[in-house]
Amino acid sequence: MREIGIGIIGGGYMGKAHSVAMSAVGAVFNTRLRPRLEMICATTDTSAEGYRKAYGFARATSDWRHLVADPKIEAVVIASPQETHRAIAEAAFALGKPVFCEKPLGATLEDSRAMVAAAQTSGCVNMVGFNYIRTPASQFARELVVSGEIGAVTWFRGEHTEDFDADGTKPASWRNFGAANGTMGDLAPHMINAALALIGPIARLSADIGTVFANRPGAKGREVNDDIGQFMCRFGNGAMGHLSFSRVATGRKMGYAYEITGTKGAIRFDQEDQNALWLYRADDPEGLRGFRKILTGPEHPDYLPFCQGPGHGTGYQDQIIIEARDFLQAIDTKTTIWPSFHDGMEVNRVIAAAHASALAGVWVDL
Repeated sequence: MREIGIGIIGGGYMGKAHSVAMSAVGAVFNTRLRPRLEMICATTDTSAEGYRKAYGFARATSDWRHLVADPKIEAVVIASPQETHRAIAEAAFALGKPVFCEKPLGATLEDSRAMVAAAQTSGCVNMVGFNYIRTPASQFARELVVSGEIGAVTWFRGEHTEDFDADGTKPASWRNFGAANGTMGDLAPHMINAALALIGPIARLSADIGTVFANRPGAKGREVNDDIGQFMCRFGNGAMGHLSFSRVATGRKMGYAYEITGTKGAIRFDQEDQNALWLYRADDPEGLRGFRKILTGPEHPDYLPFCQGPGHGTGYQDQIIIEARDFLQAIDTKTTIWPSFHDGMEVNRVIAAAHASALAGVWVDL
């Protein structure tokens, strides 16, 4: 057991989540590497110092370059805006430091490819943050699919829908400008990652992407980015699929949901009820056929370290703690594990294909 100095860039929503996770992961999973909260970076010295005090870091800075170069920082967590990811990752890799980067990997496919190349050249451990696929229920769903429990997969339907921007009279914010901040850049990566993890590579797709509120107050003539998107697809294994994304889905708070249909059964999951998985088995007696609700418990992946009681449940923060465990294990074993930067790039590749398809109005091969 030894300490490892952690530097986190970004102190807001995800910066806090990763700070809490690094504080808790050693106790939850009894990791061989024990994080030491060495330095946090934010946009100003004042905000950085506030985050330092709140989260328990030793030091604070407003210059990410200073954090990356500091010799006491042994691993870097990027929780800053998408357009900053590439430069930070390349600088850390150049110094031989492992990097965990929040999704999406890069603001563009070009950025993602450059980040993958930098990771490969350095040989450093790298990981991208897709936390929702780490719920015990979704990990269990993946096991069921891989084991053949529901037979050959024929159909996948996935959505990531929320309503945080459903009020068209709300003034425009930074989220409403730039492709990387639109629904396809912000929400779509999570469900695309889920589809790739649960079903496999996407072979071809046909997409439609749109803006519902093009004239939000405060936009001042600037082009507002996408509110909604969807695509039909064919997976490499032959399964068909449909994925949809929206930040204006009135009533949806965390609509990360999917259905998987196989030749022997089916699976349903909804993140708003993240501690339950619904399973249908076609070989049940006729009178008993129907979806059964399975409450997650100690028998399911990564549940027991948090709680010994089935049905008691895990939460959002626990997903981030599981990510921290995986990152620390990868560093300890010097082995990059899923999801790597390459996996993050594959998500960006699907998004780029969706934009190309929507623009041309045609099916696009990947």
